[in-house]
Amino acid sequence: MTALTLSTAAAPGLRADAIVIGVAKGAKGPVVAPGAEAVDKAYDGRLADVLDTLGAAGAEGELTKLPSPAGFKAPLVVAVGLGAEPEKDASFDAETLRRAAGVAARALAGTKKAAFALPVADADAVGAVGEGVLLGAYSFDTYKENGKDSKAKNGRAPLAEASLLGGKPRDAAHKAALARATAVSEELNRARDLINMPPNDLDPAQFAAIAQSAAKEHGLKVQVLDEKALAKGGYGGILGVGGGSAAAPRLVKLSYTNPKAKKHLAFVGKGITYDSGGISLKPAGHNETMKCDMSGAAAVFAAVVATARLGLEVNVTGWLALAENMPSGSAVRPGDVLRMYSGKTVEVLNTDAEGRLVLADALWAASAEKPDAIVDVATLTGAMVLALGNRTMGVMANDDAFRTTVHETAEQVGEPSWPMPLPEHLRKGMDSPTADIANMGERAGGGLVAGLFLREFVGEGITWAHLDIAGPAFNEQGPFGYTPKGGTGSAVRTLVRLAELSADGELD
Repeated sequence: MTALTLSTAAAPGLRADAIVIGVAKGAKGPVVAPGAEAVDKAYDGRLADVLDTLGAAGAEGELTKLPSPAGFKAPLVVAVGLGAEPEKDASFDAETLRRAAGVAARALAGTKKAAFALPVADADAVGAVGEGVLLGAYSFDTYKENGKDSKAKNGRAPLAEASLLGGKPRDAAHKAALARATAVSEELNRARDLINMPPNDLDPAQFAAIAQSAAKEHGLKVQVLDEKALAKGGYGGILGVGGGSAAAPRLVKLSYTNPKAKKHLAFVGKGITYDSGGISLKPAGHNETMKCDMSGAAAVFAAVVATARLGLEVNVTGWLALAENMPSGSAVRPGDVLRMYSGKTVEVLNTDAEGRLVLADALWAASAEKPDAIVDVATLTGAMVLALGNRTMGVMANDDAFRTTVHETAEQVGEPSWPMPLPEHLRKGMDSPTADIANMGERAGGGLVAGLFLREFVGEGITWAHLDIAGPAFNEQGPFGYTPKGGTGSAVRTLVRLAELSADGELD
């Protein structure tokens, strides 16, 4: 993990391999952003002209490298685009800084130390740049020959150290912002690691063992229900989905408690460590990335640990519903009826609609503790990807105000989301002549149907939201901003921020 420090040192005398500056897109060409005044001065105030000559415009994500001016100890200047120049007296928003820092950090793989002279007008900006650096420098090379020891990124180790110029090492707010960025980013990157792990190395039992180890490290209480305990407890959804695999399912409960807490949040994550579709087998071309179907559980796991590391004054319980969905002689079949933990029966019409089955059991278990709110996270439906694309999560809830809060919170932390409805007329499509409900309904609006199904398993009077992260959880394209190819850690920052709001009494 890249080491982060705050520094008041002047850029010219700083010993580093590169200095990162921001460039905005102005009305008449590139504009050097605040924070890089010393660098611009060394170019006789003509740095913007030099960048213009090199073809830089300041567009978001643009990267331009140029030799440092005379007298600088760092040999390289890296100019990263910030997008449109803000209006007079306005600052660059946190997400802009986060993305710019991420682009630069990724480009500086193989570098030992870089100084980031980006605009850090306040503690929020410090935190944003810190997050961007740590998330952008992420690399997953555990299974590559050149990455076994060095964690090399395409043969180059990730950026080892980043110094944030303009940050104040003795300022309590700046130090706190950097500490928060470090805790959240490290846990988000842990979620990415889990998502990227191949399914032969991460089955439900192995995931549970990782959670147990983290719980011991960070003072969390942990309870793991194995297949025998699940059978004794009547968790028919989790057992049904996991019944076709040689790797037995697990339900993991992670509990963080704070003696000053006045609120209790429950986070529930779908943890299908591999999804073949079961008897309703996925077609060719749809299996290759199904190791990512546990992204919701990874997000919940990371968020609970981050909450503990931050010492937030809120109680948070994480529920990881872990199973592997495989076809075999013992697998659940279309037409089977499962008796869920809640007592309701579900007719299984499609075994590839398995995530809602494991979540249903975990939601009912979470509801039994009467938390103030439940938020579940899942790579649940391809329909949500069709509706919102690959970068936006859908947000549903049984309370309009809470749905708005979750949506706005996600946007605030840089995780694109969109509020989605739960139309009552779609519920009828899940009526079953055999059971209390079917796990499938109308094809049109499939993501909303899944949300309506989950709502059936939320305890009465409990505020609940559902995040469908099927699109943004796994990036199959090239990296962008601070987002790598592969597992992204989507929803971790939203959950942590919700915990913070709850701790501060701002989450109703």
